Parts: sequence; structure tokens; C-alpha cells
Amino acid sequence: MPEGDTVWHTAAVLRQHLVGRTLTRCDVRVPRYATVDLTGQAVDEVLSRGKHLFIRVGRASIHSHLKMDGSWRVSERPVRVDHRARIVLEAGPVRAVGVDLGVLEILERDHDGDAVAHLGPDLLGEDWDAALAAANLAAQPDRPLAQALLDQRVLAGIGNVYCNELC
Repeated sequence: MPEGDTVWHTAAVLRQHLVGRTLTRCDVRVPRYATVDLTGQAVDEVLSRGKHLFIRVGRASIHSHLKMDGSWRVSERPVRVDHRARIVLEAGPVRAVGVDLGVLEILERDHDGDAVAHLGPDLLGEDWDAALAAANLAAQPDRPLAQALLDQRVLAGIGNVYCNELC
């Protein structure tokens, strides 16, 4: 499973290629959201929170989580769209494809924070709070450290790779 820094980097790449551009194609390949079409709207912001990624477009927020095998691929068209694509966004010559995403949902932008409200402080977030993270870790002193570090409610963004390095 990708670590929080991978998601942070993915958000930076998507931000560089999409923010400020108008979507010329929005193809959501999840039955629940198949009728959502954000074509014609500008991408305002791309951000990460722990291992979650948000692409904010108008009043909508595209929320994704890579889980084990997911990825976002950014390229100039034409590149064949993988049959495992769950969403295809195009903005001029740029194509961003979410492949094998473990979570993909279209949320109301004003409420997208609800999807990550359960998370602890984000190691790479602008709102990083070391004191809160330390307090969260110390809250259950009998809990094994590795278990606490992997609990995204304690602090967000650490996965097995970093946990194994620390413990």
C-alpha cells in the first residue's frame, strides 16, 4: 500500500498538470457516479490528506484512495486508457487516469472533509501537530508501537514500509 508521501507526491503531479485547467473530458467508471460529468469545469485544487487524495472541481470533490494497487497516471494524449481505469480526466493535452483505485467517489466539495475527519494529524499536512500526534501515540501505552503507527486515526500517512523501518 502506498505511503502518505507517495500520495502527497501524486497530488503534486496532478496539481502541476490540472490546476487552473478546464476539464475537456470526465469519464467516471464507477456505476454509482457514472452520470457525473464535470466537463467544462475548472480544476481548482488538488490536495492529499494522509493516504487520501482530493481533486476539487467546481462544487465537486473527486476523492480517491489508492489502497494496495491503485495509481494515478498523468500523460499527454493519446495514450491508451487501461481497462482498469476507474476515472479519466482530460484537460487540453493532459490526461489523468485513476487506475485500480481502491476508493473513488464524487463528493460535495463543502463536505469532503467528512471523508477524512477520522484521521489523526497528517505527517505532510500544513496542519501537522507533533504534540497531538505524540499525545495520540501515548494515549494507549500498552498498545504495540507498530499497531499504533499503522492506525491512521493516531497519525495519518504511515504504512507498512515506514512502520517496518521504525519498529
